[in-house]
Amino acid sequence: MTVDKAIHYYCNYQERCHQEVRNKLYELGCNKTEVEEYISDLVSSGIINEERYARAYARGKFKMKQWGKNKIKQQLKLKKISEYCIKKGLSEIDNGEYLKVLKKQSEKKWKELKGEKRMPIKKSKLYHYLLQKGYEYDLIEEIIKELIINENV
Repeated sequence: MTVDKAIHYYCNYQERCHQEVRNKLYELGCNKTEVEEYISDLVSSGIINEERYARAYARGKFKMKQWGKNKIKQQLKLKKISEYCIKKGLSEIDNGEYLKVLKKQSEKKWKELKGEKRMPIKKSKLYHYLLQKGYEYDLIEEIIKELIINENV
């Protein structure tokens, strides 16, 4: 299979960012000039589009893995996506749905931690879990306060 066919197949299989395509082209044996020409052609023909990629990535990671915005943003930065495209990608996440998922994740983890009798340890474990999922500090603080109030009622 030619490089041209291989890279078109690779890009049409699923959304790809420039960096993924660039890596694949190097893997296929292209030199720097050829890689940049292919990238340019793919962008101008609309086969790859970083904004579209960022939107699809953010939607997918939120819906499938329930990642928070911080983790999605971090992963997009690692893929060398522009700040503008990252903002567009994160705009795909509905705030109401986001808070609902955060609350559900928190309540589920809180129940898993019911055996932990020491409140500071329990809070810390939930806090670290939600941070690792990529949720924002202020939202985590709010949700933990809410869970403690509901437990004491």
